[in-house]
Amino acid sequence: MSKTEFDAVVVGSGPNGLAAAITLQQEGLSVLLIEGKDVIGGGLTSAEFTLPGFVHDVCSAIHPLAIGSPFFNTLPLADHGLDYTFPDLAAAHPFDDGTAAVLASSLEETASLLGQDEQAYLDLFKPLVRDWPDIAADVLGPLHFPKHPIAMAKFGLKALTSSTYLAKRFKTRAAKGLWAGMAAHSIQPLTNLTTSAIGLVLMTAAHLKGWPIPVGGSKEIANALSSYFISLGGRIETGRYIKSLTELPSAKIVLFDVTPKQLLQIAGHKFSSIYKWQLERYRYGMGVFKIDWALDGPIPFTAPEARKAGTVHIGNTLEEIQLSEQLSWQGKHAEKPFVLLAQQSLFDDTRAPEGKHTAWAYCHVPNGSVKDMTAIIEQQVERFAPGFRDLILARHIMNTAQVEEYNSNYIGGDINGGVIDIGQIFTRPALRSSPYRTSAKGLYICSSSTPPGGGVHGMCGYHAAKTALKDHFSIVLKN
Repeated sequence: MSKTEFDAVVVGSGPNGLAAAITLQQEGLSVLLIEGKDVIGGGLTSAEFTLPGFVHDVCSAIHPLAIGSPFFNTLPLADHGLDYTFPDLAAAHPFDDGTAAVLASSLEETASLLGQDEQAYLDLFKPLVRDWPDIAADVLGPLHFPKHPIAMAKFGLKALTSSTYLAKRFKTRAAKGLWAGMAAHSIQPLTNLTTSAIGLVLMTAAHLKGWPIPVGGSKEIANALSSYFISLGGRIETGRYIKSLTELPSAKIVLFDVTPKQLLQIAGHKFSSIYKWQLERYRYGMGVFKIDWALDGPIPFTAPEARKAGTVHIGNTLEEIQLSEQLSWQGKHAEKPFVLLAQQSLFDDTRAPEGKHTAWAYCHVPNGSVKDMTAIIEQQVERFAPGFRDLILARHIMNTAQVEEYNSNYIGGDINGGVIDIGQIFTRPALRSSPYRTSAKGLYICSSSTPPGGGVHGMCGYHAAKTALKDHFSIVLKN
C-alpha cells in the first residue's frame, strides 16, 4: 500500500456514515469506517433495555425513508439479512371520541376515510405520488437545478409553506389532525415555514412503499449496510472515539458523520475564520424524551384502527398539537404533549416473548431538558388506551442528556442534527458552494447537519462522498 494507508476514513457509522463509506468503497477506494461506540449504527441500534427478550429500538424505529431511499434502494441489502415487515396501517391518529384517522398504504383508501376531505386529500397527494419517483433524488439532496423542474417546483411551493397554512385545505377534524401529526415530525412550531415538507414526504412515502419495520430491530439495517460494506473490502473499527485529527490514521480524505459542534472540537483549528464562525452559529432544535416499555399485552387503544397501526400519533386535534410544539419551542413543557408511538412487536414477533409486547414513544421537549416526562407521556397513552398502564412490566427512559450521551450527534436531544427551518434548510451547516465541503482541503461533513437533513435515508452521506470523489479522485457519479 502507498504511503497513505487509506484513501478515505469515515468517522461515525450512522446511516450517513455507512452510506458514505459504501459509496467510496464501491469506487474501489480503500476505506476505513471508525465508530466511537462498541456497536455500529448510530441511531440505528436496538437493545434489550427493559427485560430479557424484549428488543427495543434505541433511536429510530419506523423506516419509510430507508425503504424509499434512492441510494439504499440500489444496494442488495436483502442479501445481507435485511427483511422488512409491513403494518396493516402505516399510522393511526386517535381522537378523544374513540375514532381515528388513518394513513393507509392506499391513497384512495386514506382519502375515502376522510369524508368531506376526500377530494382535498386526493388533490394534494395524487400529484405527489405520481411525481415522487422523478423528484425524490432532488428533494433528498443539496440545492441544485433539478432534473424535473416543473414537478419539483410544484412540490417546493407546498413544502416551503407552514403546516398550519396547508391545513387550511382541509375542513374536517380528522384530516387536520392527521396532517398535524405528520407535520410535527419537523420538530418545530407548526406555524414555521417549511414544516409542510416532512409531512408531505412521509405521507407520500406511505402511499408508495409503506412505513416498514425491520425484522429484528433497527439494528438490522445497520448490520446489513455494514455487511455489504465489508463484502466490498471495507474495514470497520469500533470503540474508537475520535476527539482530534491527530487520532486519525493517514488518509487522503476524511468524512465526518458528526454535527458542527463535534466537528469544531475535532478540526476547528484547521478551518477558515468565516467557516468556523458559521459553524459556531449553527442552531440546534428541540430535544426528545423517550420511553421504551415491556408490556404484558398489546396496547388497548379505544380506536380499533390504532391497534392495527405500526405508528400511532397521540395528539388529538391540530390545535392541541400546535400548542404542544409551540410550548416546547418556547422552552416550556406541555401538559398534553404530542407523542409519537410505535408498536413494532404487533408485526414483528422477534421483539418480545410470546404473548408479550414492546412499545416505543417519545415527545418533544426543550433542548437540553432533564424533566422527567414519564407520567405525562403515559397519561397521554392512557387517555386513548384505558388500561395501558396496567400492562407495563418495565420501562426504560431517556431524557435529552441521556439521548445525547448515547449518540453525541443528538445535541441537547435534537435527533435531526439541527433545526431544519427556513434559516437552515438551504444552508446547513454553512453557506457554501457545497454544504459537504469544509474550508479545509480533504475534510468533509456527511451527517444529518447537511442536506437533506434527518432521517434514515443515507442521502447526506451519499452526496458528501459523491462530492469528495469528484474533488480528489476525479470520479463523477451520474446520479
